[in-house]
Amino acid sequence: MEVITIETSAFQQIVNSISEQKEVLTRKGNNNPLSETWIDVSETCMLLKVSKRTLQTYMDNRILPYSQISAKVYFKVKDIEEFLEKHYIAIPTKKR
Repeated sequence: MEVITIETSAFQQIVNSISEQKEVLTRKGNNNPLSETWIDVSETCMLLKVSKRTLQTYMDNRILPYSQISAKVYFKVKDIEEFLEKHYIAIPTKKR
């Protein structure tokens, strides 16, 4: 393992730069609500906990909207949320 030493001021500049970049990304993220975010197939599969084949069936049967650019497919998080809400089954509360 190689050890690199730098002056304290140089190290502080690096830390400050990283902090500034983090703030910019945080502000940018706040301007783009989650519902307007696009995610790819693997992220969608992980979110829905389904296989790629099941997701392909949803696409083939027009159950879940998507966008395709060449071979890359994207889904809006908003559409996934609506899909889950539409298939939500509420359990009635018992009266005592």
